[in-house]
Amino acid sequence: MGNGLGKTLIVAGLLLVAVGLFLNFGGKLNFIGKLPGDIRIERDNFSFFFPLGTCLLVSLLLSLVFWLFRR
Repeated sequence: MGNGLGKTLIVAGLLLVAVGLFLNFGGKLNFIGKLPGDIRIERDNFSFFFPLGTCLLVSLLLSLVFWLFRR
C-alpha cells in the first residue's frame, strides 16, 4: 500500500511543479496555440479557436509520463 501511495504523491508533486512552471513561464511559450492543427477562425463579429494540435501534444506528453511511472 505504501508503494502505490508514494508513486501517487510523486506524480501529484510533478504535476504541481509542471503547472507552476507553466504559470510562471507560459507567456514565453509562443508555440502554444500556434501549432499545426490548431483551428482558428476569425470573422468580423465572430472568433473561434480550438487548439487541436496543442491538445494532441499535451496528451502525448502526459501519456508518456504516466507510461514511464507505470514501469
